[in-house]
Amino acid sequence: MTITAPRTPRPVDHLVLPTAGLDSARARLECLGFTVAPVGKHPFGTENVCVFLGDGSFLELLAVSQREMCEEEARNGNVFVARDQAYRFRNGDEGFSALVMGTHDATGDHEAFTKAGISAGNILDFFRPFTSPDGKEDIAGFRLAFAADLRAPDAFFFTCQRLNTPKVDRAALQTHKNGVFELREIVLSEVNPTDFQYLLQEVVNQRDVTAHSFGMDVRSATANVAVLTPQGLRSFFGIEASENERGLRLQAFVLAVRDIAAVETLLMTNNIPYEKRGSRLIVHKAPGQGAAIAFEAS
Repeated sequence: MTITAPRTPRPVDHLVLPTAGLDSARARLECLGFTVAPVGKHPFGTENVCVFLGDGSFLELLAVSQREMCEEEARNGNVFVARDQAYRFRNGDEGFSALVMGTHDATGDHEAFTKAGISAGNILDFFRPFTSPDGKEDIAGFRLAFAADLRAPDAFFFTCQRLNTPKVDRAALQTHKNGVFELREIVLSEVNPTDFQYLLQEVVNQRDVTAHSFGMDVRSATANVAVLTPQGLRSFFGIEASENERGLRLQAFVLAVRDIAAVETLLMTNNIPYEKRGSRLIVHKAPGQGAAIAFEAS
């Protein structure tokens, strides 16, 4: 008898949200009540601003800073840049392109993804300068292992291992006017969610899947990963998705807040349109915000 070893689900590390420009992204995020970190520059022609959450995850708003460098890096096999370029070509410069899981062994993940037939290309190691809010500088290092499915060209996944973590106090960056403290759920869409069950099981490193009439849930170590049918997406989030378009698409994410009434007041004060659905306030995507954001009381 073969005994299958139990799996330890990976935590969600961050979400990649392409944007046309960091200035508009920062302005939008600040209007939503987020504290936004200083600009970070990658050594392959992209740059970002991030929103760090109290649970250790973060939102990465990604822009192209040097297009020619990005194109050269993509030709040379940089999967991160190549997938970003492909996403922008198909969907424009605003969106939600990748779900990133945390890991302590990206090399092992790459081997596992290759064995499972879902590797999206070579491992990527890179280092970049990091500046804390008080001006302290350090070097941050990362190793990425990529996974994807050819049937879903508009979503990709990778694990992220930190090779060097700057020793800075992020408490100020994790404190937000809207009271957000945790990433609770990542929402994808697909006409037949279970067609991508195997891919997400491998990415999340979770065998257990909960299927329901509106889709399926795969639980990571820190947040739920939900794949909803167009009907489910419409019912729970008020987002329209075509019944005829196949392939996974990253659509929204749910954030936990301490005081939902305070969030509603902030949105009204800043003239941000929102929609109430059950216990959630949903802010649909807009320039600088490539995915719907649902605020949910803790």
